[in-house]
Amino acid sequence: MVLFLQGSWLPLLIMPFFNQSIFHPAVFLLTGIPGFESYHAWLSIPFCCLYAIAISGNGMILFVILTESSLHEPMYYFLSMLSFTDLGLCLSTLVTMLRIFWFNAQEISFDACISQMFFIHGFTFMESSVLLVMAFDRFIAICNPLRYATILTNSRIIKVGFAIVIRGTTALVSLLLLLKRLSFCRSHVLHHSYCFHPDVMKLSCTDTKINSAFGLAIVISTAGIDSVLILLSYVLIIHSVLSIASPKERKKAFGTCVSHISAVAIFYIPMISLSLVHRFGKHAPPLVHTLIANVYLLIPPVMNPIIYSVKTKQIRKAVLKIFLSKLI
Repeated sequence: MVLFLQGSWLPLLIMPFFNQSIFHPAVFLLTGIPGFESYHAWLSIPFCCLYAIAISGNGMILFVILTESSLHEPMYYFLSMLSFTDLGLCLSTLVTMLRIFWFNAQEISFDACISQMFFIHGFTFMESSVLLVMAFDRFIAICNPLRYATILTNSRIIKVGFAIVIRGTTALVSLLLLLKRLSFCRSHVLHHSYCFHPDVMKLSCTDTKINSAFGLAIVISTAGIDSVLILLSYVLIIHSVLSIASPKERKKAFGTCVSHISAVAIFYIPMISLSLVHRFGKHAPPLVHTLIANVYLLIPPVMNPIIYSVKTKQIRKAVLKIFLSKLI
């Protein structure tokens, strides 16, 4: 009888706690540029230009690599993966950004916010993985050129592509499911024009220690490990290049890495800056949060196609060939 009573009271004790721990707001309110709300229509012009450059530039890179048979090589396949992730990042924020600037529509539903976070963080983790693979590509090309074609075969590149997608999405699903267990009973105003996991998590009125620890673990196991391995690959590349006797060959070897080093810098520097602002910049002006967040998502997709078009002769020739054929 006692056991029956204990068993019957257990659901009654759990259910109130469970119900209290899951309170989701109908909507979150996104933020444009704090203090410049009356100028949003004008500010939309440079943002639209940046989006247009990013989408057209990365689209052009993808089109050129797919249509030009001379670019069907591992290095360019990885570049097409980079362009694909950059396109994904742009399209993930395009709608909410323009809705704020054009129509002052700040509302986004909780489920839509979760979906947007999935794509933003997913493409971010994928881009980090692609940059690591590109570093490995340069390492093989410079340090072991005779085995380059046998190591980076088409089948292995396809497997790498699938691994990048699986790695970028698997851990993220668990992170977002943990976010859905939180209750949000404070302000529903976010600091950015898109949903960003640390930003949303701060609005919770329940304990977020598990979420913070798990989020940090995911960042360390993806972007953290990737950045260390990229650095290690370049240490090995530099060591190999310095052993080359000819200064001309050294310059040529380093020249093949310039584009990738630039891509790594414009990806990791804004990402690290945004993470530091969220963790340690609680008293920083809202404008600082917004500017760094926009730089983090817009600058890599804008700059990557420009860098690779300028620095990579084969890409530049293929793009010019397409434009000249259209003019003729």
